[in-house]
Amino acid sequence: MKLITRDTDYAIRALVYIAERENNIISITELVEKLKIPRPFLRKILQILNTKRIIKSFKGKSGGFRMELKPENILLIDLIEIFQGKFKLTDCLLKKNICPNKADCILRKKLVLIESYVENELKKATIKSMMKGE
Repeated sequence: MKLITRDTDYAIRALVYIAERENNIISITELVEKLKIPRPFLRKILQILNTKRIIKSFKGKSGGFRMELKPENILLIDLIEIFQGKFKLTDCLLKKNICPNKADCILRKKLVLIESYVENELKKATIKSMMKGE
């Protein structure tokens, strides 16, 4: 289980980089060079963020991407849900079947508390809070 997948990590890094450059249009070439993210992965991620109206794309020779939403309005929990689905630490699966002890499991009770705490912290974290100097 990973809390943050590669796609979510790349999305956060790209958004922080674009947000730090305020209203400038940032090319995919610049993002690939500065962030060391493989171009095919980055293109896919940026297309998803554009579809979700988090960033805006510009075509042409001087094209690229600019923030559509303000960095303080982009929650990490939302990015996790875009790229990974609903945030969940406790699936309680045993060999791809629901665990028969789910209702009485003492470990699950503790994990549910941890999951709730982590989810609340992720709801407070924004792209703005990840930027330099914040």
